[in-house]
Amino acid sequence: MRQRSGLTQDQLVAKSGVSESTIRRLESGRAPNPTLLSLERLQDALGAGPEDRRKLAELLASGPGIPAPDGGADGAGAPRPGRLRPPAAPSETLVRDEVLSAARDLALEIRRRWRLEEERRRVHDPFPLPVRWRRTDPALSDHEANVERLPPGAAAPAPADLCGDLPTVAEFYRRRPSGRLVVLGRAGSGKSVLAIRFVQDFLETRTAPDRVPVIFSIGSWDPTARTLRAWMTERLVRDHPHLADRVAGTSTAGALIEADLVLPVLDGFDEIAEGLRGRALERLNEFSSPLVLTSRREEFAEAVDAAGTPLVWATVIELADLTVDDLAAYLPRTARRGGGPDGHGRGLWDAVADRLRAPSRDGGGTEPLTAALRTPLMTALARTLYGERTETDPAELLDAQAFPDESSIEEHLLAGFVPAVYRRRTPEPEHVRDWDPDRAEHWLGYLAHHLAHPDRERQDLAWWEIGDFLPRRQRMLSVALTATLCAALSAWLIGLLIGPLPLGQTLLEGALMGPAAGLAFAAVYAVMIARGGGTLEPMHVRLRLRPRLPGSGSGPDPRRGNAAGSAGEGSPGAGVRLSARAPLRVFTARFGAVMAGGFVMGAGGACALAVERQLAYGTLVLSLAVLEGVAVNMLVFGLIFGAGTGLVFGLLAAFEAPLDVASAADPMSLLAANRATVRRQLVALVPLLVLSVAFGGGLIVALLDGPLGVLNWDARDGLYVGAVVGLGGGTAYALSFTAWGRWVVRARLWLPLTGKLPWDTAAFLDDAHRRGVLRQAGAVYQFRHVRLQHHLGRTYRRRQAQRSHRWASVTASPGAGPGTSAGTAAGRE
Repeated sequence: MRQRSGLTQDQLVAKSGVSESTIRRLESGRAPNPTLLSLERLQDALGAGPEDRRKLAELLASGPGIPAPDGGADGAGAPRPGRLRPPAAPSETLVRDEVLSAARDLALEIRRRWRLEEERRRVHDPFPLPVRWRRTDPALSDHEANVERLPPGAAAPAPADLCGDLPTVAEFYRRRPSGRLVVLGRAGSGKSVLAIRFVQDFLETRTAPDRVPVIFSIGSWDPTARTLRAWMTERLVRDHPHLADRVAGTSTAGALIEADLVLPVLDGFDEIAEGLRGRALERLNEFSSPLVLTSRREEFAEAVDAAGTPLVWATVIELADLTVDDLAAYLPRTARRGGGPDGHGRGLWDAVADRLRAPSRDGGGTEPLTAALRTPLMTALARTLYGERTETDPAELLDAQAFPDESSIEEHLLAGFVPAVYRRRTPEPEHVRDWDPDRAEHWLGYLAHHLAHPDRERQDLAWWEIGDFLPRRQRMLSVALTATLCAALSAWLIGLLIGPLPLGQTLLEGALMGPAAGLAFAAVYAVMIARGGGTLEPMHVRLRLRPRLPGSGSGPDPRRGNAAGSAGEGSPGAGVRLSARAPLRVFTARFGAVMAGGFVMGAGGACALAVERQLAYGTLVLSLAVLEGVAVNMLVFGLIFGAGTGLVFGLLAAFEAPLDVASAADPMSLLAANRATVRRQLVALVPLLVLSVAFGGGLIVALLDGPLGVLNWDARDGLYVGAVVGLGGGTAYALSFTAWGRWVVRARLWLPLTGKLPWDTAAFLDDAHRRGVLRQAGAVYQFRHVRLQHHLGRTYRRRQAQRSHRWASVTASPGAGPGTSAGTAAGRE
C-alpha cells in the first residue's frame, strides 16, 4: 500500500505521525499487536478504501495480533466464522519460562489476596447481595459491528441481550468478542465488588498462558504524564515488589505487560481528575488489548463527550438498583438469631420490610428509605449499624421528621458506620486492642482529610506517605531534628570512647556537630522538595550476601530510585536493557546521587569544627587566614564525606535483590520487609562508612597535601571522624532518607505526639482493615468506599473548624486568663 502510494517510509512517518520503527515492524511482520490508533492513522495517510482495509485486516490476522477472521468464541469455546478476534495471549513457545512462571505466581497471589478481601467485606454473609446489570445508553458504546468485531462489509447484528448478575460475570465476559467491557453504575452500586468477583471467577477457570486479571485503581493515573502500560508496570512493582526482578532485558512486571499476560481491570475511572478523563479515554483507545473498566455513569458520559468517541470495541453495561424484594430478603437474615418470635431475628426488620413494600408516603415517587437502600453500599452500612447491635432499632429510619429524604438517611448511615464497628469487639485472636470509637473516627478523619488534594482526590492510603501529611516546614524540621540528635549523640558517644579531646570540649563539639549535620540534612531534603521529590517510596529490594553479577538478570532498575534517598524518580519496572555494563551504571548513578549530599554534610561539619575550635580557644578570630583555612577544610571534608558515602552506597547496590513473593503481600508485610532491609543496610553502612572515611580521608589528604597547603590527618583523628560519620550519618540517613525511617519519626512519633494518629499506627491501620473500614489494594490501603472517605474528611474538617472557632472565642473573651474558667477551657482545648 505504501509503495502503491509512492511514499517512502520517511514520508509516511511525516504524513501519519506513526514512528518509523512501528512502520518498519509492520512491514516486516514483527508487530504482534499494533494499536488501533496507529492502524487508523496509517490507513488514513495511505488513503485506504474499504477493500484495502479488509485486505489489511486479513493480512494482520495471520499474525498473533489484532484482527483475525476466525477468532471469537461462543459459550462453548467454538470459533465463530466471520468475526475478528481481540489480541490473543501469546503461546507458551513465544514467552520465556520465567515470564510464564511469574504469571502463575501472580495469579495465585491475586486469587489469595482478593479471596481474603471478600471475607473482610463479608460479601458472602449471609449471601451476596444481588448485583444485576442491563444494557446502557447506546450513545455510550461503540457501533454494534465494532463491538461484535465483525470484518468490513459484514451486516451488523441485532443488539444482544446484555442482562446478567454477579455469579455469571466471568462467563459473560468470556463471551465478549473483543474482551473489552465497561461497567457503569451509581456510587455504591457494587462496581468494585463485581470487579473482585470477576477476578475470582476468571482465575477459577484460567489456564496458562491465559491472561491474569489484575485490579488497578485507575484514579491515580495521569494520562498526560504516563502511558497506560508504563503506569500499570509501576503499579505492579509497587504491589508485587518481586516483579522488579529483571528478565529478557526488562523488569518482570514490564515483561508481563508487554507479553500481554495481564488483563487490566481498571476500577474507578470516575476518580480520574475531571480535566483528564477525556484524555484518559483517548489513551485507552490507543491501548488495543482487552480490559475491564468501571466508572460512574455521569463521569464516563462526560469523558465520551470530551473525547468524541466511546471506548472502542467495548461492551457497555450498567448496574441496576436493588429491588424491594432484594432488601426484604436480605436484611432480616443479617440480624442476630433469637431477635424475633421464630428465633431467627426477623422481627428486627419487620417494620422496615413492611414500609419498603408499602407505597410512598406522598403517593408519588419512591419511598426515601427505599431510595436510600437501593445500593449495596447503603444496605451494607444499614446491616452493620442495626443488624449486629441489639440496642438500636432500624425502625428509627421510618421517622419522617428525623429522616425526611434520601440524603438524610444516607448521611445517618455513613455517620454511624465507624462508631458501630468500633463498639463491636472483634473475636480474632490476632486482634491487638479495642480502640475508642471517637478517637478512631478522629484518626480516620485525619487520614481521609489529607487524601484530598486541590486538583485530585486520592484513594490510595500508603503508609510511606502518611508522614508527608505534615506541612513542608514541619517535615524539614523533623529531618533537621533527627539528624541533629543522631550526629550529636554519636559525637558524644564516640568522643567519650576514643576521642582525643577532654570531656568539656567533646560535649561542645557534639553540640555543634549536631546542628551542623541537621542543617546539612535539611538542606539536602529541601533540594529534593524543590526538584519535585520529597516522598520516598519503600525500597523494592533486599540485601543478599552474593553480589549481583553482570548479566545475571536480577537487581533493581537504576532509574527507579536508590537506597540513598531518591524520591521515587523514574519508572519502577521500566524496561532497561541489561548488559555487562549495567552494574557500572547502577554504581555510577548511586555514587553521583549520594556524593552531592555527602559533600554538603562534610562542608557543614567543617564549619561546625571551625566554630568549636574557636570557642575552645576562648576567642573568635575572623581573619583572611582563618577564613582561608575554613574554606580548605570545607573542600577537603566535603570531598572525604562525599566520596566515602558515595562509594559505600554504590557498592551496596551490588548486594541488592528484589523482594520475594511472600515478603510484600500486603501493606504491613511491605513495611516489615522495609524495616528488615533498613536494619541490614545500617549494619553494613556503619562499618563501611567508618573505613571509607578513615582510610579514604587519608588518601584524599595525601593527594591534596601541598596544592592546598599543609594538611594533617593522623590515624586516630581519621578513625574518630569515620566513627562519628558512620554511626551518626548512617543512623540519620536511615531515619531521614528511607521510607521506613520517616514512618518511624513522623507516623509513630510526631503525629501521635500531636494527637493526629495513635501511637501504634500500623496496628490501627491493620485493625481498621479487619473491621472493614479500610480495604487492601495491593501495597496500599483504601477506604471501604470513596463516599465513606468523603464523609470522614468532611466531618474532620467541620470539627477542626468548630475547635478553631471555640479557641478564637475563648482567647478573645475579655478577662480570660490562666486563672479564669475561660482560660481553663482554652487549656483543655
